[in-house]
Parts: sequence; structure tokens; C-alpha cells
Amino acid sequence: MYKTPDGKEIFVLDGHTHFWDGSPENQSNVHGKQFIDCFYAYHTNLSPPEHLWEKARFEKYSEDDIYRDLFVDGPDDMAIIQTTVLRDFYKNGFGCLERSTDMARRHPERFIVNGSFDPRDGEKALEYIHYMKENFDIQGVKMYTAEWNGGSKGWALNDPAAYKCFELCEKLGIKNIHVHKGPTIIPLSKDAFSVDDVDYAATDFQNLNWIVEHCGLPRLDDFCWIAVQETNVYAGLAVALPFIHARPRYFAEVIAELLFWVGEDKILFGSDYAIWTPGWLVDKFWNFQIPDDIAQERGVQLTDEIKEKILGLNAARLYGIDVEAKKKQLSGAPVQIAAE
Repeated sequence: MYKTPDGKEIFVLDGHTHFWDGSPENQSNVHGKQFIDCFYAYHTNLSPPEHLWEKARFEKYSEDDIYRDLFVDGPDDMAIIQTTVLRDFYKNGFGCLERSTDMARRHPERFIVNGSFDPRDGEKALEYIHYMKENFDIQGVKMYTAEWNGGSKGWALNDPAAYKCFELCEKLGIKNIHVHKGPTIIPLSKDAFSVDDVDYAATDFQNLNWIVEHCGLPRLDDFCWIAVQETNVYAGLAVALPFIHARPRYFAEVIAELLFWVGEDKILFGSDYAIWTPGWLVDKFWNFQIPDDIAQERGVQLTDEIKEKILGLNAARLYGIDVEAKKKQLSGAPVQIAAE
């Protein structure tokens, strides 16, 4: 729970976190090393110096680490673990549903674990969606359209095979589709993260929520022009938020654009842990104000009420979480110093 300087308690639902293994022992090839090295470069270039990690810990952190960083040292009340397998790069997968679920079972009141699938797998993808729902009762999935699959270097949300998968997700009640549409990561292709396909999928699947992680950066304008037309498209702040430290005016431009186009009810906080930890991000965000010239030019403001929506209430609505009931539950199950 984040407590503001005036003592108000703010519910924080971290919408974009990972439990990954990018260690050398798990890397299948040079691409696995390139991928985690690129993540680490984002970490070192955008984090405050006092929050930098050693490379070995960054590559593979423990169950105790994630629990402590999110809920003990950090202000999160709940966190959504996103699955990113990268099976062409990592022997046992990078961030896998099964491994994350095993970790999350120790504190089920605090974690939501989302699945993932690859439409290029055809019928096997459909079978796997059934498997995830039946065995893990997932509420959402993470789509990584630039992931490699043999000779394929990417896919699009409006591919016919993808539509078959989304039709099944809709049928099974898997409503929250988180899509990586942000900066590229070596060796993936930036073009495979284009936001254009969001326009098609969101229109054709009105009963699904499309959470565009990283709000389309560096394609913010394209994303905003799509999101303003689609009532079921949301903006995830992961990757955008750390610029609040490294380039605060740039972050002000981003959040002002999102407030102008997308609106305060459709922006979601995400730390992108473990690239960054939520403690400093939430603190800086709560104390952040959009410069007057940017706010006036767009006619927007970032009030405490809007910040509260972004930090947890918006995501709670998408995942059907009764915030007051959850607060009571968590007050009866306080954080432990280490995972049990």
C-alpha cells in the first residue's frame, strides 16, 4: 500500500511485471544474451543510481526478491505477472506461466498470472489456450508479436490464425489482452511491434480489452489516434514511466498526450519489474506535476484522483477486483519479510 505524504492510502495494482530467467545457463544462443543485455541497458540508463542492480541478480532473481521488491520494499498491493516465453532464445523459456504460477501460489492474494500463446502454432495454440484456462484459470494473456518462431520473425494481431485464437479467448472469458507495442529489444524487429494491427483487432473484438503495453512508444501518435477511436483500448505506462526520472519533461509530454487522447480511465500503471522496481516509480509519479505550459496547451491536469485511478483502480476494474474488499483481505494478511 502506498501512503501519500498526507497519510492517504493508495491501492497499487502493478499491471506489468515479470518473473524471468535470463541467466547464461538458460540462454540457448547468442540471442538470449542479446535480449537480457538489452533489458539491462534500459535498466542502467533509466534508473536512479541508488536503484541499480548487479547484472547477475538482474538476469535471474529469486522468489524472495520479487516478493520483497514489490510488496515489502515496494508499494504494490497486487501485481500482474506477464508471460513472455521466447522459446527460440531460452532453453526453459524466459518468463513462463508454470514457473510464475508456482511462485505466485505462495501469495495468491497478491498475484495475477497471465498466460501467452503463439498463433503461428496453429491448432496447438488453440489447444494451449484451453490448457491455460482449464489448469490456471487465466484472465489475460500477453502477446509478443515480434517473438521469433523458427523462420518467422513476427506476426500481427489481425492475422487469420490470431483471430481464431482471440475468438477462443472471447468464448472462454479470457478478456484482457496485453500487447507489447513498445521499443524494440535486440535482436527483435521494431516493425513487428507496430501498433497498426491494434486498430483491426480492437474493432473486431469489442468484448476483449486491449491493453497496449508501453503505450506504443516510440509510436505514441499512432497509438493515440487509434485508442481515441476504440473504447476497448487501454494504455500501459511500463517503459514510459521511468522517463519521469531520466527525462521528466519527455514523460510530461507522454502523459499529457495520453490524458488528452485516451483519458484518465484508460491508463494503467506498470513498473516493468524487474527492469525497474515500483518503489521509486510510484513515489516519483505521485509527486509529479505536468509543467504548466504542457498542461495548458493540452487542457489536461494530473490530479491526485487521476493518479489513484492510474495506479490501481483502472486495472482493478478490468480484472474484476473489489478494491475495498481486497484492502480488507490484505490488511489481514500483511506482507512477510521473506516469502514463506
